[in-house]
Amino acid sequence: MRLLLIWIVNTVTLFVLPRLLDTVQVDSFTTALTAALVLGLVNTLIRPIFLVLTLPITFLTLGLFIFVINGLMFWVVADIVPGFQVMSFSAAIVAAFFYSVISWLLTAFIPK
Repeated sequence: MRLLLIWIVNTVTLFVLPRLLDTVQVDSFTTALTAALVLGLVNTLIRPIFLVLTLPITFLTLGLFIFVINGLMFWVVADIVPGFQVMSFSAAIVAAFFYSVISWLLTAFIPK
């Protein structure tokens, strides 16, 4: 049940994100549902591999390279899901940051 609520929170966050940033476009709520699902799968399956492979550069940048990895994952999902667009890679990094912070804040209110 909690997983479903987190998915809905992430979907709402993704649907609201274009109102905060002009560089992100989400065509419909269905697109946001699909993008949130794909983003969750990419973050679960692919992101850990990138984190391990880029561990030395992440260590040298004191963890700041994780923002680049998050932006890359966000950008990849925008390329995969039709109707979900991010204008540039730098916009993807900013959007991923906002997405992470907002969904983290909203997820904190979901009971465990």
